[in-house]
Amino acid sequence: MNPPPDSPSALLAAFDDYAARWPGEAERAALFIALAGDARQDPFVRERLDGHFTASALLLSGDGRRTLLTHHRKLGLWLQPGGHADGDRDLARVALREAEEETGLSGLTLEPGIFDLDRHRIPEHKGVPAHWHYDVRYVIRAGDDETFVVSEESHALAWRDLEALADDSAIDASLRRMTRKWLGRAGAGGAR
Repeated sequence: MNPPPDSPSALLAAFDDYAARWPGEAERAALFIALAGDARQDPFVRERLDGHFTASALLLSGDGRRTLLTHHRKLGLWLQPGGHADGDRDLARVALREAEEETGLSGLTLEPGIFDLDRHRIPEHKGVPAHWHYDVRYVIRAGDDETFVVSEESHALAWRDLEALADDSAIDASLRRMTRKWLGRAGAGGAR
């Protein structure tokens, strides 16, 4: 019997699985494993300024050829939808919830397994000191209706072609990495 998705052992197993699938990223996965095992302060709450978990989504069109990006209001960058765990230990559920909230899309489906890990520094904003986000990323697919709604967290949303994003130096490097991962997988039969 598998442990529930919000159990510490399930998350650690998911990080181990990720490191096995992406051996070149084992050091990055080790940082996430260390954070998950740090019992000094809850890593699932944003108040932990040494670093905390967030979750986001490579939100794909049904055919797997486009992704929906948000022009992030605080950071001023085109990024994938995502956000803070806020105490929720099921990071896949967090990614799905954030994708729904930030895009207004319904009928989204989550693909199993962690797709990417990224640790990045968030600058000081409105009195909150700079801190680390340990972002756990999943693939989420849109349903038939791709009509989005811009939330208060975004300046804009836009469907972008993955092939074009893969080499767009104006896009966040970790988003380009995810795009290339997906395109490599899609070339091996991952796109529908």
